[in-house]
Amino acid sequence: MFGVKRSEKKPEPRQGLKIIIVGMGKVGTTLVENLSDEGHEITIIDKNKQRLTAMSNQCDVMAVEGNGASFSIQEEAGIEDADLIIAVTDSDELNLLCCTVAKRVGKCTAIARVRTPDYLKEITFIKEQLGLAMIINPEYETAREIADILCMPDALEVNSFARGQVEVVKYKIEEGHVLDGIRISDIFSRIGARMLICALQRDGEVFIPNGSHELQKDDIISIVVTRKESRQLFEKLSFNTDKVRNCIIIGGGRTAYYLASFLINTGVQVEIIEKNTERCEQLSILLPRATIINGDGTEEEVLKEEGIESIESFVPLTGIDEENILLTLYAKQVSNAKVVTKINRLNFRGVVGKLDLGSTIYPRYIVSEAIIAYVRARNNSGNNPVETLYHLYDNRVEALEFKIDRKSAVTDTTLKELNIKNDVLISFINRRGQIIIPSGQDSIHVGDSVMVVTKRLGFTNILDILE
Repeated sequence: MFGVKRSEKKPEPRQGLKIIIVGMGKVGTTLVENLSDEGHEITIIDKNKQRLTAMSNQCDVMAVEGNGASFSIQEEAGIEDADLIIAVTDSDELNLLCCTVAKRVGKCTAIARVRTPDYLKEITFIKEQLGLAMIINPEYETAREIADILCMPDALEVNSFARGQVEVVKYKIEEGHVLDGIRISDIFSRIGARMLICALQRDGEVFIPNGSHELQKDDIISIVVTRKESRQLFEKLSFNTDKVRNCIIIGGGRTAYYLASFLINTGVQVEIIEKNTERCEQLSILLPRATIINGDGTEEEVLKEEGIESIESFVPLTGIDEENILLTLYAKQVSNAKVVTKINRLNFRGVVGKLDLGSTIYPRYIVSEAIIAYVRARNNSGNNPVETLYHLYDNRVEALEFKIDRKSAVTDTTLKELNIKNDVLISFINRRGQIIIPSGQDSIHVGDSVMVVTKRLGFTNILDILE
């Protein structure tokens, strides 16, 4: 074990969990950055000393070099006193073994990243037999988010809450759109659409808006809507509600396989362009209803030959961010396709954010958000726990769903009587499956789940919304 350097930019730590994270790849580093900021005591394990040194210099963590599945290494990391172990190495088997060893040695809960499609049908069995708190498959979850976006081609982003009953959909207001120049409080009287805008970005700044805000062209807004009412609402707002009919996917990795499966099952024609011949043969067996092309999807001639100019959706899923970005820009130049861009690294996010890429997906955030939500709930000892968490607008806004499992200062009192902090918005109340878009006259009851959207990051309890 070697020393650490405390970053002067980090906030003062507060009482938290003792967490061991195995694997300092993209997901592991994202987890460390977020969880250490939230005041947890973090120990990291990796075989790569250079990665450990870089991470321990950046964050307030302890580092142990070695195999995370080794009992002696876990013992050195403090497994006997740990509350949670999270295994996110590149190997599914190593992640599962790490968790198995930890469960036998310590009293901690365990989370494993499992990515191989072969295990997908066995996830519930593996989770139950090994006693895991959670199994995360980043490629599967990434593909599901992309598929949701392709069902609403005008949307930049779609996030689900209340077990899929509620969606938060992000749109950009184009010049001349029905929302251009309208005040939020006037939307119903002018358009006849009841809707809640929970966040708004203008000229790079993010707001939690109120009824007095007037919408403008180029605003990016997030709308809270129930799934069953979404089509009718967005048709009133003149947004395209017809899912795409066909899609070209560049790259034939795990995410491409999962995405193609989702799309094919909803009737979308899928074509995958993959340059590895052996992988093409595998995909043709796994996806008999997809068209598999053995070629280089980064070549302009190949793309034109396969009909990119007339395709309705285009998803570059190569392993290189720069290629994905260039392919997106090219597709937007030569076609009217809905494009979704997968980006793994966070370097130059400021520059990337200024490019017209349409919808962008960051797989590492998809994984980390689910784990952070679990950690916040675990740290809160079951007191009105966080059930769902999404980071919006480049991590400047959090949307959290809380389960109200006991009486507190927020229950049985009308919302207008609560002293709620600024930049906090209660966006819906889920009462036994009935979704309530609340007004000041509504109140929260035990048994409800409640979504809060806020610029104040780090809430772990519904009481955090109060002054």
